[in-house]
Amino acid sequence: MINGRQTKLLKLIVEDYIKTARPVGSKSLCETLNCSSATIRNEMSFLEEAGLLEKTHTSSGRVPSEKGYRYYVDHIMEPKKLTGDDVLKLQQIFHNNSLMLSDTILKSMEIVSEITSYTSIVLGSSSKDNLVSKVEVISLDDTNENAFVAIVVTDRGHVEHQRMHLEEKVSLNEIKGIVDIINKHIVGTPIDEVSTKLEYKVKPIIQNEIKQKEFLFNAFYHVFDDISSMQNVKVTNTSNMLREPEFNDASKIRSILEKFEDKDIIGNIKEDLDGIHIYIGSENEFDEDVTVIKTKYSVDGEEGTIALIGPKRMEYDRVITLLNYIVENIERK
Repeated sequence: MINGRQTKLLKLIVEDYIKTARPVGSKSLCETLNCSSATIRNEMSFLEEAGLLEKTHTSSGRVPSEKGYRYYVDHIMEPKKLTGDDVLKLQQIFHNNSLMLSDTILKSMEIVSEITSYTSIVLGSSSKDNLVSKVEVISLDDTNENAFVAIVVTDRGHVEHQRMHLEEKVSLNEIKGIVDIINKHIVGTPIDEVSTKLEYKVKPIIQNEIKQKEFLFNAFYHVFDDISSMQNVKVTNTSNMLREPEFNDASKIRSILEKFEDKDIIGNIKEDLDGIHIYIGSENEFDEDVTVIKTKYSVDGEEGTIALIGPKRMEYDRVITLLNYIVENIERK
């Protein structure tokens, strides 16, 4: 455990480094702490030995270590009050009653991403939580691959689509015929139950009506199976964060961008615990050079996760307040 002066010193170093991205030297802290430069250096050496600060190769100053950020978050940091401008921007979204819940969450996180320059992640309810309201198929006439796009619209306004490539030539009339039968029997069905209805209700009906019945049936079966396993994932502002000085290496930028594009990696950001949780560097599974701050939400049976990803030199106090504000408002909506 560190004493009061060391705690104040660590707080000043963390918050100064967050603002400037420059190592903090002893001279800049003397006046604030009313101590000599030698005293500050001794205290900084103690914090370094405790693993809370690190030296850089390019400066005699210190920067917070991963352990230092964790200590700051757990024992020192206090949530930061939102500015009037931040509140105004977010309230414009929360007061818009024409928006669906999913749009409210997405747009509010887009605003947070914009004002912080961090990447926002929204993991909405998976498709299986939705009921089918309509199925359509569009022919891709500009191809010679007998390709179609199956479109599934749900009762919550989600639209999922999946490309179908049929190895055998099938007429558009046959496609429309099976779509009509599917719509008749599965509208109102949860997506994760559609495959069962296709097998036991739709398949027997099309036995004598559709020429390419088995081939078409299998194509639609796989489409619904794929869609039912999808999660509604939205990633906003992947590039601004990477303009921070921590990410001046081209290979590092490429690696993080590739992770943002990998839905399996993004899907693992899902939070199952209540409250806001901070995962610094090696504590998260996304990347050891970033911090992931996330929380789950639950509104009228619809659950999901909202998260911000930024450098470890993140404005923790501001992000905590912003995420709390969003969760409180969407759960009141």
